[in-house]
Amino acid sequence: MVNIEEQLTASIMKAIRTLYGQELPAKMISLQKTKKEFEGHLTLVVFPFLRISQKAPEQTAREIGEYLRQHESCLIAAYNVVKGFLNITITSDYWIELLNSIRTNPRYGIKEAAPDAPLVMIEYSSPNTNKPLHLGHIRNNLLGNALANIIAANGNKVVRTNIVNDRGIHICKSMLAWLKYSKGETPESSGKKGDHLIGDYYVAFEKHYRAEVTALKTTYLSEGMPEEEAQTKAETEAPLMKEAHTMLRKWEADDPEVRALWTKMNEWVYAGFNETYRKMGVYFDKIYYESQTYLEGKAMVLEGLKKGLFYQKEDRSVWADLTAEGLDQKLLLRSDGTSVYMTQDIGTAKLRFQDYPIDKMIYVVGNEQNYHFKVLSILLDKLGFKWGKELVHFSYGMVELPNGKMKSREGTVVDADNLMEDMIRTAQETSAELGKLDGLTQEEADDISRIVGLGALKYFILKVDARKNMLFNPQESIDFNGNTGPFIQYTHARIRSVLRKAAESGIEVPETIPAGLELNTKEEELIQLLADYRTVVEQAATDCNPSIIANYTYELVKEYNQFYHDFSILHEAEERKKIFRLALSASVAEIVRSGMGLLGIEVPDRM
Repeated sequence: MVNIEEQLTASIMKAIRTLYGQELPAKMISLQKTKKEFEGHLTLVVFPFLRISQKAPEQTAREIGEYLRQHESCLIAAYNVVKGFLNITITSDYWIELLNSIRTNPRYGIKEAAPDAPLVMIEYSSPNTNKPLHLGHIRNNLLGNALANIIAANGNKVVRTNIVNDRGIHICKSMLAWLKYSKGETPESSGKKGDHLIGDYYVAFEKHYRAEVTALKTTYLSEGMPEEEAQTKAETEAPLMKEAHTMLRKWEADDPEVRALWTKMNEWVYAGFNETYRKMGVYFDKIYYESQTYLEGKAMVLEGLKKGLFYQKEDRSVWADLTAEGLDQKLLLRSDGTSVYMTQDIGTAKLRFQDYPIDKMIYVVGNEQNYHFKVLSILLDKLGFKWGKELVHFSYGMVELPNGKMKSREGTVVDADNLMEDMIRTAQETSAELGKLDGLTQEEADDISRIVGLGALKYFILKVDARKNMLFNPQESIDFNGNTGPFIQYTHARIRSVLRKAAESGIEVPETIPAGLELNTKEEELIQLLADYRTVVEQAATDCNPSIIANYTYELVKEYNQFYHDFSILHEAEERKKIFRLALSASVAEIVRSGMGLLGIEVPDRM
């Protein structure tokens, strides 16, 4: 069935052509939902037509309204004019027809990818193998996963990719600390997940390094060195940091002992990451590793140096001069020949476009890397890659807890695994207190607690515009009232309960609801909201904004709950109304399930 706005736009264009003898492009027809204080469903702004009508706004609106009422009686039930606005009331039969079209399309709002559909690659997660995933990674993974779902739902082919930062000085810090302080501790001997174990040694490195810096700084100050100079020299000369840099050089030189240790510790971390990803409900089609891409990047940088695109300083470090682009100089290779993140990203980009016929590349990375991706885009363009200027940085804000920012090296991060477990436990306690687990087996109760706890976490993060910094409040997220995941999940379970009771009573809902039923305003508003889902999914992809889906779903269940409160369903005396309301309820549940599914959130049938 044609979208109601599209159908009405075509009718209005025909009315203007008939009334005023002029053709108007569809983009000049501005339709919006009628404000609640006025009667009607859709409002037409008539001011753009005054030049061709040569009449006052009210008269123009009335003439168009009268034409529509006479010539589109199956669509238009009534109209009213408020100054330059034409408020249009749609017929009940049309709303029923629209509901039937939604019900007969179980994937309403979702477009399937054609064989020649564009291929969009989305990079998200990007963890370091020196620590476990934390709250910041949760936001990244949830945004990346939701964005991939939404872009796929708009008829695109999607490749989900991850770049694991498995080499570099930070990795060597954990490796060195494990060698020095672990006494051979392993995930098996400690009972810890591998990523957690390695993260402990990253923190241990920082602790011992800071002690060395403090001692050296004290010595330098006693020798009369200025404080700032003493601090800088102490950080550079600290034995642990020197050892870490030596280890990095050995790694890049393929030292067998360093490489063997690196492989062993990374395998521990990957096993831990995979467990976290499974619990979070995210996955990847292709994983790249910095250890496999940085050499490609180094080769491309050196080739650019030969071509005069970059320059080398006396210490042999390689730089890009971006002052002509309004930026500054950017380091590409250190003086000792080791690479930096930018080098790796250049190599990874090249490999990805070799592996896949990518039409669009999206990087899901926090806004502290805005400058990095501006530079990456320019460098790729300079190196001759036509897709350099077209890469998209999906920049998102930081997530914090009520007690402030997190710091990995100080061990003050909120661990992703611990947070998810806490959310599940809180959901179980809250659900039990409210009696929402009554009558369920222990297995069912545990599964509901998992679905609700993770749903609360995911929805609370995804309902916020990704570009904004956000404060995550675990207690607020688990509330069964308001704009939360549990509120939406409970509404879905409530509808499924109503439908089960109807089926148990022998009530059958036909595939299509016959016309001729007079609907109330709330029923019409719900159908109008359901019909909006297609546009909402499109807008979320266009804006790269999963929060559009989240907040639409909340508005839908909020309206449904008001309808549920005001009107009887199973106890409705008139059989036709009862059948219609069951059909409407089922469609609401399906759209809720679909919308939450795009966000990566499960909805239970029982609660």
